[in-house]
Amino acid sequence: MNTVTIIGAGLGGLTLARVLHVHGIPATVYEAEASPGARAQGGMLDIHDYNGQIALEAAELMAEFSGLILDGRQQMRVLDPDGTVLLDQPDDGTGGRPEVQRGELRQLLLDSLPAGTVRWGAKVADARSLGDGRHEVSFTDGSVVVSDLLVGADGAWSRVRPLLSSAVPEYAGTSFVEIYLHNADTRHPAAAKAVGGGSLIAPAPGREIHAHRESGDTLHTYVVLTRPQEWFAAIDFTDTAATAARIAREFDGWAPELTALITDGDTAPLLRPHFTLPHDHHWDRVPGVTLIGDAAHLMPPNGEGANLAMLDAARLAQALAAHSGNVEKALSEYEHEMFPRSQAVAAEGAEMQQLFAGSTSARDLVAMFTGAE
Repeated sequence: MNTVTIIGAGLGGLTLARVLHVHGIPATVYEAEASPGARAQGGMLDIHDYNGQIALEAAELMAEFSGLILDGRQQMRVLDPDGTVLLDQPDDGTGGRPEVQRGELRQLLLDSLPAGTVRWGAKVADARSLGDGRHEVSFTDGSVVVSDLLVGADGAWSRVRPLLSSAVPEYAGTSFVEIYLHNADTRHPAAAKAVGGGSLIAPAPGREIHAHRESGDTLHTYVVLTRPQEWFAAIDFTDTAATAARIAREFDGWAPELTALITDGDTAPLLRPHFTLPHDHHWDRVPGVTLIGDAAHLMPPNGEGANLAMLDAARLAQALAAHSGNVEKALSEYEHEMFPRSQAVAAEGAEMQQLFAGSTSARDLVAMFTGAE
C-alpha cells in the first residue's frame, strides 16, 4: 500500500498514523499548526474502556498511557445552585474512564511515530478529485500532494469533507465559556473545596457550571449556556473583567463558591461555541477518501468526541491492514461500522443536551445517575 495521507494531527489523525505504523503501513500527517506547541491543547479527557482505550491497545501504547493517568480525577460531584452537595461519587480506582491531560496524550502519540511523519505548517487550501481514487491536496504555501488514500482528520471545518458530503456544521444552540483558576487550593480555597478531587456539575435549566481539577492544582471551569450566537456576540470578550461579570450575572443567587469559578479566574474567559453535523450524517462510498472524528460526525461535547475519533482511527487502520490489497473493501468495512456507532452516540448526546436546555435540575441529574425515581 502506498503512503496514507492524513490531514490533521489531532488525536484521531495521530492515532491513525500510529496504528498504521504498528501494522507496517506508512503514513504522512499534514497539520496546519506550525509546531506541536503552537497552541494550548485543552484540558482533561476521560479515556473510556469501551472506545478510547481500545484504540490505545491497538496502538500498543497502554503501558505508556497508564503513566499519564491523574489519580483521583474520576471523582464526580453534583451540586445544587445553593451549594448543597447532592452526589459525591469517589474515585475508587475501578472506574473505566481515567482522566489524562489532552496535551500529554497528544505528545505520547507524537513520540510514538517515526521522525518526519508529521509535516507542520501545512494548511490545506483545497482538495479535489483526480479520478480513479486519487486526490490532490493543495496547501496555502503553494505545495501540492497527490494521494492514493486520503483521510480527513481535520475537525469541524474539514477541507476534506466536501469531497464526500455537502453537510455544513450548524450552531448547536449552546456554548462553553472556559476559565482557569491556578494554585486553587491556596488562592481559591472555597472554589477548590466545592470542586473536590475530580469534577463538579452544577446544572439548572439552560445553564450549567462544570469544573475539573486538572494537574498542577488547576481548576478548569466550563460555563455552559444555552443562548443564541448573537447573545455572545454582544459581549466584548477582550474586556476580561466585564465579560466575567456578565457571564456571572446568568448565575445570580448561586452559591459564591460556584460563581467564584467564573469571577475569580486567572485567565480571560474563552468562548467556545458548539457546532454539529446532522445526527445521521453519512455519505456514499467515494473511492480513495474517508473521514474520521469530528470531520465525520461532529457533535456538541458529550465526553465521547476524542474517544470516538481515536476508535475511528484504530478501526480504519485495522481494516486497511486486514485488506491491504483492497483499499475500497477496507474503507467500506470501516464506514459500515462507523456510521451507526457515531449516529447512536450523537442521538444520545442530543437527548442529553435537550434535557439540560429544558427543565433538568441538579436533583433530576442525580436521579438519572443513580437510577432513583
